[in-house]
Amino acid sequence: MSAAKPSNVVAHPASVEARPPAAETREERQGLTASPPEIAEPEAFELDDRFSTESLDRAFKAHLARFTVGVTPFGLTATMLSWWVHLMGSPGKHAFLTEKAVRKMMRLGVYLGALARDRHAPPCIEPLAHDHRFDDPGWRHWPYAVIYQSFLLTQQWWHNATNDIDGLSHHQEQVVSFVTRQLLDTVSPANFVWTNPQVTKTTLEQGGMNLLQGFQNFVEDWERAISGKPPVGAEDFVPGRTVAITPGKVVYRNDLIELIQYAPTTERVQAEPVLIVPAWIMKYYILDLSPENSLVRYLVGQGFTVFMISWRNPTAEHRDFDMADYLQMGVSDALDAVTAIVPGQKVHSVGYCIGGTLMAIAAAAMARSGDDRLKTLTLFATQTDFSEAGELMLFISESQVAFLEDVMWDQGYLDTKQMAGAFQLLRSNDLLWSRYVHEYLMGRRQGMFDLMAWNADATRMPYRMHAQYLRHLFLNNELAQGQYKVGSHPVALSDIDVPVFCVSTTSDHVAPWRSVYKLHLLAHTDITFTLTNGGHNAGIISEPGHAGRRFRILTTRVDDNYLSPEAWQDEAEAHEGSWWPAWSAWLTERSSGAADPPQMGGGVRAYRPKADAPGSYVMQR
Repeated sequence: MSAAKPSNVVAHPASVEARPPAAETREERQGLTASPPEIAEPEAFELDDRFSTESLDRAFKAHLARFTVGVTPFGLTATMLSWWVHLMGSPGKHAFLTEKAVRKMMRLGVYLGALARDRHAPPCIEPLAHDHRFDDPGWRHWPYAVIYQSFLLTQQWWHNATNDIDGLSHHQEQVVSFVTRQLLDTVSPANFVWTNPQVTKTTLEQGGMNLLQGFQNFVEDWERAISGKPPVGAEDFVPGRTVAITPGKVVYRNDLIELIQYAPTTERVQAEPVLIVPAWIMKYYILDLSPENSLVRYLVGQGFTVFMISWRNPTAEHRDFDMADYLQMGVSDALDAVTAIVPGQKVHSVGYCIGGTLMAIAAAAMARSGDDRLKTLTLFATQTDFSEAGELMLFISESQVAFLEDVMWDQGYLDTKQMAGAFQLLRSNDLLWSRYVHEYLMGRRQGMFDLMAWNADATRMPYRMHAQYLRHLFLNNELAQGQYKVGSHPVALSDIDVPVFCVSTTSDHVAPWRSVYKLHLLAHTDITFTLTNGGHNAGIISEPGHAGRRFRILTTRVDDNYLSPEAWQDEAEAHEGSWWPAWSAWLTERSSGAADPPQMGGGVRAYRPKADAPGSYVMQR
């Protein structure tokens, strides 16, 4: 195969000048305009579009978003109003809720009597499995036992009140239940000094010094937040100094990516190189954290030549970068560089999160056009069907997407704080309230570590690309339906003809594993599916020797009958430890053998090393 084989992933101009102008109607943004409408001759006094009423709407919503962490209040209000109206028209539901309230008061009364006789009386209701707010033994004593039991019973009643309402869709019920749960979490007894036994005890023992220290922590965090500084302790984890220190060189750079080639550490390497496409919502070095948990270092140590894309952190001037740019200037240009540096060899392609979605699109488009440069495809926590994308779907609606489009139209990008807001709401107990109690009421700083510091080092999303991603992939689910176009042709994941290794995690709130598993319904190839414990990030960063790690793995051949997720769990082989060695063995089995390591840049003038890893794009703020 020729090393100079041109990319056929997408035909799209790379220059900013060739892109369409930023101004567009909502119909054009939604892809609804099939042909230019007839437009009346403008009057002499007609104002420019910048001063139109639509622009006023956009500006208003963009400024409103600063106070709502990017979440639309309009869609939520409409959903809550719909719930209230339907509830008012359900007298049977009223009777049911009244009965439930009486029963819960009786249960609480019985518990109070039992507690008066025996201080160790079992509670009348237990928290949900993931709710650890009331784990401390102090909650079992008077009066805290009564306080937290009353709260849990109230929480359960509100769950009854927001579900099984005639006339509401399942999605509307989920949204109402979610909003109600967030409101209840704000008044949880765990969040107040005199209703939390741990905080009360600490305050009395320390004479209130914990609250003073907590106030100082709050002021410090507030000052850092408004000045754009990273959280306390993050300065100890700097790319190129303490993290992202695997030796390598930047061998290619364009307006969107830097491509890093890592130095070999073995005398011989597998002939086929590995190209990793991380998500552009994150800095790439989650895959090259500290030396002991670096996936890049592990792969290099296993004898693979590894290439990594490092995405630019876009600003307002990059507002018109779109999905086609990320496909062409990202995957396609990187693939051209890798095949030129390692000529005559196919490539083990890897994608993480939305980087995996992009890589899957590229693989399907390449297969359709006859481009056979891929050897395998590996996907980490990647969704290709977005119809059941977990609790993130609560934030994805026509109202929400339009709201974010207006925010990005005003700024030119989606800010990291606006993205973080939705994710924090999804796990408010873990990410908001537990931190509030621990650092501001108890006065104890949580120690910073590499994964936490990386999580605070987010990137922005350019306006046009993120609007396209949310609307075409997330909201309309076009990829799974065979309607997503690359160039002028739709792509189908069933065209992918290389073996696939797909990794998902059991506690993923971003890409739930059953959603990731739907790849089996879309791709017509051998799929080795691996399910590991952990979350969206921690489950992937699962180095050998990491305590408590375990996974299941099973290969489904192209002609095998479909297995449901539950049936797959029953048949998949269980293993203790990290899944990394299983993946390394899978790659090795599908490689053609050992070869001499390629030199940096392959001796090709265009890919001559330009800088040491980790490069400059990862440093952008």
